[in-house]
Amino acid sequence: MAFLPSWVCVLVGSFSFSLAGDLNFSHLYPPLWKESPGQFSDYTVENGIYIIDPWVFPERLGMYKILLNQTATYFEKFASENEQNLLWGLPVQHGWQYSSGRLADPSRRTDCGYESNHLCISVDSWWADLNYFLCVLPFLAAVDSGILGISSDQVRLLPPPMDQKRFCYDVSGCLLSFPKAMNKWSDFYKYVLSPSSTFDDLLKYLWDAHIFTLTNTLNTFEDRYVYYSEQEVKFEKDWSVAVEYIGVARIPTTLIRVHESQKGLPPRILNKTDEDPEISDFTALQNTVLMGLNVLSSVHKLTGKNFKRILHKNQDNVEQSLVS
Repeated sequence: MAFLPSWVCVLVGSFSFSLAGDLNFSHLYPPLWKESPGQFSDYTVENGIYIIDPWVFPERLGMYKILLNQTATYFEKFASENEQNLLWGLPVQHGWQYSSGRLADPSRRTDCGYESNHLCISVDSWWADLNYFLCVLPFLAAVDSGILGISSDQVRLLPPPMDQKRFCYDVSGCLLSFPKAMNKWSDFYKYVLSPSSTFDDLLKYLWDAHIFTLTNTLNTFEDRYVYYSEQEVKFEKDWSVAVEYIGVARIPTTLIRVHESQKGLPPRILNKTDEDPEISDFTALQNTVLMGLNVLSSVHKLTGKNFKRILHKNQDNVEQSLVS
């Protein structure tokens, strides 16, 4: 299995980018970032409670925007313009989901996410459902931590049109239904607030929360696979495995780095005729990344958690050598 590290390098390499050059960061933001809410007062208020509809793309994106805005001061010691804020990975990834059509209704029973209703996020979308927890849990944990400047009972999310019991909608409900994941995100924010926080430790806490949230919600939405082609389902599974390895490697989820990595991801939903590495309307990089994800997932199945443990051990050894 000597070939495996080379594929890991391809995937990790897609997350690598030089910070040299004078870039206008606004061009790197997710679609509709400027138009999305950036403060709580931009949302509807009912009886002193902010009402957010996370099934509308700008409103869900706005939750990320508030997170980025309110935590900016804690990351300014690492770089200017909030570029090194580790929370950028979440909205930038969500922006790719939107632009690639992955938030639309895959069953096509409704117009949700399509031209006439393009801002709608479908509850039948596998991508949208997993992203819900990678948006709502970090957001509500931030509310609960006090870092967003409002009390825990001042925000409520609207439910989807179906499967309401699979989700949570406020701080108390999410703490009750997903206590361990909420605690992981709370640990991250506690360290964000710490004057002694370091970039590497922040990265560790972030990835711990991210991977825990992802792995503990994956099985909940396996019934969504029926709406997708075999190729897209395989990509969904391969991508979730790859995210775990990226997390173990603790790749920084900063704005420029994550934006550049998106160039290797499929620009549309895969259909039954797509066969990598020769998908004609994909770039060479996109075909290569798809094939790399496939290889990584296959080896993961063969080795179980052994290879991931090796990566984790190597990462810990690197950190210890830097400290000593």
